[in-house]
Amino acid sequence: MRQLSTNPHHFRLVIDRGPDRTLMTEPRILVLIPARMAATRLPGKPLLDIAGLPMIVHVLRRAEAAGVGRVAVATDTPEIAAVVTAHGFEAVMTRADHPSGSDRIYEALGKLDPGGEADIIINLQGDFPTIRPDNIRDVLAPLADPTVDIATLAAEIHTEEEALNPNVVKLVGSPINPKRLRALYFTRATAPWGDGPRYHHIGLYAYRRAVLERFVTLAPSTLEQREKLEQLRAIEAGMRIDVTIVDTVPRGVDTPADLETARQILAKS
Repeated sequence: MRQLSTNPHHFRLVIDRGPDRTLMTEPRILVLIPARMAATRLPGKPLLDIAGLPMIVHVLRRAEAAGVGRVAVATDTPEIAAVVTAHGFEAVMTRADHPSGSDRIYEALGKLDPGGEADIIINLQGDFPTIRPDNIRDVLAPLADPTVDIATLAAEIHTEEEALNPNVVKLVGSPINPKRLRALYFTRATAPWGDGPRYHHIGLYAYRRAVLERFVTLAPSTLEQREKLEQLRAIEAGMRIDVTIVDTVPRGVDTPADLETARQILAKS
């Protein structure tokens, strides 16, 4: 499968079948980046400087470079909105009391697209300044299958340290093909047991609009609260999550050490 960008607000999913190509639906896609200042471990991180630019601007530039559709930041902080618009991007103000990024982007969706034109919503974390634009495109591939509700990403784990780290969320999935899994579970434990690959989940999601609308109405689920992983709410509600396997994990920025690593990476680019 490959994807062809046809204009800034559309994304065409193409399945190659020998000399013929079957065009799937051509959905309208909205990329929303939730951002707030009140991060516990790294306060004010969306506006922290990385290689001369605020972190949120790096994420926006990568989302724009992906070329999949309209891009906007959903925030409760006027300072973030001001920086976003000063760099030529779009911001929408949301309430401050949202319990999660999913709730924040859902409010933003209603404000940005009240007519319901967007079919797919990508939830891109605002602390992924090194994410590759092609990985943002990769998350869309599973949604060519109409039975898939939510799509996300994972990369194979190659070190024991990563496999044992409870801060690394592991995806347990059933293989569909060499580059795709159907998610069965997400956990902070080292899983699954036995020989074979383990996968590091990457917190980038693509939702069908109706699925996001349903998801935010659901109460936090039992396993979600136990593992502290929001995506388990969808699994427990019977939603299908499929996963594109990619080669690298983007550097998330949660600590001062993460910030310094991101600065080193982006200083070279």
